[in-house]
Amino acid sequence: MAKILLVEDNELNRDMLSRRLARNGHEVLIAVDGREAVATAGALGPELILMDLRLPDMDGREVTRRLKADQATRHIPVIALTAHAMEGDRDEAIRAGCDDYDTKPVEMPRLLEKIRALLEKKSP
Repeated sequence: MAKILLVEDNELNRDMLSRRLARNGHEVLIAVDGREAVATAGALGPELILMDLRLPDMDGREVTRRLKADQATRHIPVIALTAHAMEGDRDEAIRAGCDDYDTKPVEMPRLLEKIRALLEKKSP
């Protein structure tokens, strides 16, 4: 399947999502904050990024802007994830460069479909 970078500072969310993604055949890379996400994406080249919008050092929108500004990582699809879905959050995430948006708690079938769709769209 795909190499996915999971950017999540909450240990419980990180553990649950990484296990469920792995069970579905994905290789999961982990970053616990924005700086680590930028470094990991650049060094390990994931095929897709799941980006928590609320991170301790810089928010997921800023991380996404940095990734999309870098020639080496701009092609990587990003799905924004947030537990604090407020009106306008989806639009802000898309404006920051996220390719899709989903809410927590994650409904795994829906998230897997979004992952599949973005990976298919990315493939030549």
